[in-house]
Amino acid sequence: MAQKPSIPKGTRDFSPVEMVKRNYIFDTIKEVFQLYGFMPIETPSMENLSTLMGKYGEEGDKLLFKVLNSGDFISKVRDEQLQERNSAKLTTKISEKGLRYDLTVPFARYVVQHRNDINFPFKRYQIQPVWRADRPQKGRYREFYQCDVDVIGSNSLLNEVELIQIVDEVYRRLQLNVVVKLNNRKILAGIAEIIGEAEKIIDITVAIDKLDKIGLDNVNKELEEKGVSAKAIETLQPIILLSGTNAEKAAKLKELLADSEVGMKGIEELETVFNYLDKLDVKTEVELDLTLARGLNYYTGAIFEVKSKDMEFGSITGGGRYEI
Repeated sequence: MAQKPSIPKGTRDFSPVEMVKRNYIFDTIKEVFQLYGFMPIETPSMENLSTLMGKYGEEGDKLLFKVLNSGDFISKVRDEQLQERNSAKLTTKISEKGLRYDLTVPFARYVVQHRNDINFPFKRYQIQPVWRADRPQKGRYREFYQCDVDVIGSNSLLNEVELIQIVDEVYRRLQLNVVVKLNNRKILAGIAEIIGEAEKIIDITVAIDKLDKIGLDNVNKELEEKGVSAKAIETLQPIILLSGTNAEKAAKLKELLADSEVGMKGIEELETVFNYLDKLDVKTEVELDLTLARGLNYYTGAIFEVKSKDMEFGSITGGGRYEI
């Protein structure tokens, strides 16, 4: 009996009914992006590994799909290198390309490569598939689409405000009830500084970012395993669990981070965004959430995620400010 054909785990076929629904969503998103002056680009499915590696942190690098070099790629590898069984070292000998993990790093590469042909500030959107060598599970696939929108060449905090307006408009058109979670990486850097663990900012943000998935006890356990001191972990608890209105949280943060210049700068940036939003007709709830960390290392300022208020699900939109 012939074996029934199948597809790789973590990938999907889409029926005509599903495609009609998905195209409606994509078309709605594109309309809003264009309404705010963003123009489309596309980049290749593959990027050089030299472009991709080191941009997503140690954990992210492990999730990159590597593409084997063409031809007899193994012939240039010495026998002792094969016997060493070091996959990280071997990969550099047999693979120079990888499938894109997201659309942000390819966009940064695009801007650097084409900077003489771009008028700044440059507002682009991009809707293409990405690939991650992650463990497939409910709501998490190895191949999926991302809908990205970015502004480059402007330092104005109005860009953050406009992106929140875009989120508000998209989800209102799609009739989805969501909340925008907002934070700032400078605040997280300030927190790491005042608890005496500034050099472990990456370990701290990666752990905090998992809070809603693994719970506080497991976050603390991970921090301990990463070498964060028990005193620092204890000091961290009331900070990341601050409650109250956005204004009340900001006021408390000013007290806690008074001795951190970078932390105070982050608070100032967030307050500026909230002040602008107060003057606009944004219907979507925007909440200051200090547990929001966004594990990717390239963020440098405001970070945000969008979550459904009607069902338990991971973030359905995320992003932030980053320097390139």
